[in-house]
Amino acid sequence: MGDLVNLRQARKQKARADKAATADANRLAFGRMKAEKLKTAAERQRAEKHIDGHKRDE
Repeated sequence: MGDLVNLRQARKQKARADKAATADANRLAFGRMKAEKLKTAAERQRAEKHIDGHKRDE
C-alpha cells in the first residue's frame, strides 16, 4: 500500500518551492550593484557592436 499524502500540505509545500524559485530569480536579476549592472550593459553593447560590424551590406 502506498504512503498517505496530505494534499493540503503538499499544495502548500509546492507553493513555497515556487515562491523560493521566484525569489532566487529575482535575486539574480535585481540584487546586483550598480557597477555590475553597468559592466553587464557595456559587455552586451560591445558584443552587439562586434556582431553588427561583421554583417554584410546588401
